[in-house]
Amino acid sequence: MNPLRVPIWWTRDYAYAVFWQVRAFFNRTDPATFLTGDRTPIVVLPGIYETWKFMQPLIEELHGRGHPVHVVDLLRRNERPVVEMAERVTEYLEQHDLSDVVLMAHSKGGLVGKQAMAFGPAAGRVRGMLAVATPFGGSSYARLMVLAPTLRIFSPRDATILALTRETAVNAKIVSVYGRFDPHIPEGSELAGAKNVRLETGGHFRILAHPRVLAELAVLAD
Repeated sequence: MNPLRVPIWWTRDYAYAVFWQVRAFFNRTDPATFLTGDRTPIVVLPGIYETWKFMQPLIEELHGRGHPVHVVDLLRRNERPVVEMAERVTEYLEQHDLSDVVLMAHSKGGLVGKQAMAFGPAAGRVRGMLAVATPFGGSSYARLMVLAPTLRIFSPRDATILALTRETAVNAKIVSVYGRFDPHIPEGSELAGAKNVRLETGGHFRILAHPRVLAELAVLAD
């Protein structure tokens, strides 16, 4: 990897994140508008500190292709523990009687999705998950987050991370997409037994806009 490209990727990545976070703040779109469609239902699992609006370009594209896209409002900004968030996803799937769904996850959302798939009572309702830039093995940077306890859950030694690492049966139902450089996950997002797609670019946020993400989603959902 050319070290000269890293600062460029870093700058573009955070510019993307800031733009979509600001846009989400002023965005008043009603997520109910994306519930129509007769193709495979998609359930959106955003990353920590993100709302569903951070992934709205993907949501609009999928809805335009005929997929009903579900936003789990109970996740809010996904700041609570992974196990608790997975319980909320399970509750949503059961309340809305959804089956054969595809989870579309970013970052921590992928941990929440795998937790629901591996341990939740609604696991049989999920066909598979596309996870973008998910720290399946944790991130060594988490130990530096002394003043941010919500981020320390990403420690490779965290009990939930370790439990998810040991649970490999559902990995074959997961597509993990990630860049060759991630400023948040130096270990990368490769998941044993999953379909791993490493993009020849860098970033943690900006790769959500990479065309390969939508392409992999289309394969998984169709």
